[in-house]
Amino acid sequence: MPDYPKAIVPVDHVEPVPRRVRAFVGGEPVLDTTRARYVWEWPFYPQYYVPAADLRRDLLVDEGRTEGTRRGTARLHGLRAGDTTRAGCARWYGPDAAPDLADTVRFDWAAADAWFEEDEEVFVHPRNPYARVDALRSTRHVRVELDGTVLAESTSPVLVFETGLPTRYYLNRTDLRAGLLVASQTRTSCPYKGRTSAWWSVRLGATVHPDLAWSYGFPTAALLPIAGLVAFYNEKVDLIVDGERLDRPRTHFS
Repeated sequence: MPDYPKAIVPVDHVEPVPRRVRAFVGGEPVLDTTRARYVWEWPFYPQYYVPAADLRRDLLVDEGRTEGTRRGTARLHGLRAGDTTRAGCARWYGPDAAPDLADTVRFDWAAADAWFEEDEEVFVHPRNPYARVDALRSTRHVRVELDGTVLAESTSPVLVFETGLPTRYYLNRTDLRAGLLVASQTRTSCPYKGRTSAWWSVRLGATVHPDLAWSYGFPTAALLPIAGLVAFYNEKVDLIVDGERLDRPRTHFS
């Protein structure tokens, strides 16, 4: 059993989105709605389903194909905005759709160049309204090891508690053995924390262990306490917290 709360929203659950949602492709607004629906296609987070009336229909390209899904029959569409074309990226649901989903369109997240909730950009996928992400300052004693070598040790971490994920321990850079870290070109995004500003691999002797640690230089407002701090993958290193060695979880999200 994991030692953190699991996501519990059932698949196919539908709820209204109370936020204004917009998406842009090739500099053009594709959708602008305050009537979207959250639809949980799997338990961890929802997708947006947008009323067709709130789309730029002139940017949609009917591909003349249909696809059967758990939520009804969808007609496949592409997007064309200026010189940008995205094929098969939108599913327009017809009259046999699940309740509240008829005449809505579900876009692949990568179909848009940028998504916004109100005036804040959202990354990777819609934020789960049932998920919490809290960053709390702590005085717990945290030691990070790999193959018996200490990578970092701190008594002033910031702990990030995110629904469905193990606790992440963010440490001051002065608490790291910086000589063991190797800068990486990797960059990732999180819908709750924003875009990472740096990643590091770890070199032990002749072996380089890729992408074990990351940092958010400019996180979202709610996660400002982690700005500039560094976290290691619980899944790939050994964490000793207040003298207790933690089991490695199986998830892989930063």
